[in-house]
Amino acid sequence: MGLLLAGLGVLRERTEFDSDLESSIAATVNGVPIENEAFEQAVSLLAADARNAIGPAERTHVLNRLIEEELLVQRARELGVDQHDRRVRALLVRQMIDSIVADAQPNEPTRQELSDFYAENGSYFARTGRLWVDPLRFGAREGESDIEAAARATQATAQLRAGIPPDEVRAAFADPSIIPFPQGMLPPAKIREYLGPSPTRAALKLEPGAVSDPIRGGSAYYVLRMIDAQASTQPPLAEVEKEVRTEMQRRAGDVALRSYLDDLRQRGTVRLSLPAEIDD
Repeated sequence: MGLLLAGLGVLRERTEFDSDLESSIAATVNGVPIENEAFEQAVSLLAADARNAIGPAERTHVLNRLIEEELLVQRARELGVDQHDRRVRALLVRQMIDSIVADAQPNEPTRQELSDFYAENGSYFARTGRLWVDPLRFGAREGESDIEAAARATQATAQLRAGIPPDEVRAAFADPSIIPFPQGMLPPAKIREYLGPSPTRAALKLEPGAVSDPIRGGSAYYVLRMIDAQASTQPPLAEVEKEVRTEMQRRAGDVALRSYLDDLRQRGTVRLSLPAEIDD
C-alpha cells in the first residue's frame, strides 16, 4: 500500500510538471516548441498596429505565422542556408557579437574608476590641434617634366623665405587653384582631404610663419606656408565624461568578445589546410 501511494505521488508530480510545461508552450513544430511568451509578444505587436480588438481569429493567424516561420527556419537549416549564404552568416555573426558585447556591459563605473581610465587614456580624448595653412601647388604643366615642376616649387620656396609677397610668388610659379583651399583654422583631417597624407604630415611639423620645402603629394609638389597653429588640448573630464563612459563600455565589449572567441577556439577543433602559417 505504501509503495502504491508513493507511486501515485510521483505520477501526480510528473503529470503536474508536464502540465505546467505544456501550458507554457503554444505549439510544437517537429519537436521544437513555440513558447507562449513569444506567441503573446507577437500578438501584442499585432495589437499595437491593429485598429480593432484582437480576437480568436487574429490569434490563430499569428500562431500560424509563427509555425510557418519555424518550418521555414528548419528547412533553411536542412538546406544549409546558414552555412552557404554569406548574408545569413553575416547576420548570425553580427547578432552573436551584439549579444556578447551587451552581456559584457560593465556596471556603472565609480567616479574613481572613471577618473583613472581618463588619466590612463587621456591622449585618446585630446582635442585635435588646428592649422591655418596656405598651400601652393606645382604640377607638371603641358610639355613640362616632373623635374621642372619640382624646380618651380624650389624657386617658390626660396622667394617666400626671402620675403617676396605670397601673391607674387603664387602668380609667378604656382598652378592656379581649381578647387580653392579653405582659409582659416582647420583640423588635420580636413587638410588631408585636400592635400593628401604627406603634405599634412609636413604641415604638422611647421611652426607659424615657416615655409616648407617642396613636398610630393600625389601627382604634384606642394609648398606650405604656415599662417597659424593651435596645439592639441586636453579637455577636463567633465567635458568629455560621456565619451569616456562610452569608450569604457566599448573596450569592455572588445575584451569580452576576444575572451569568448578564444574560449570557442579552445573548445573547438580547428585544422588549417593552407600551406602557409596564419598569424592570429
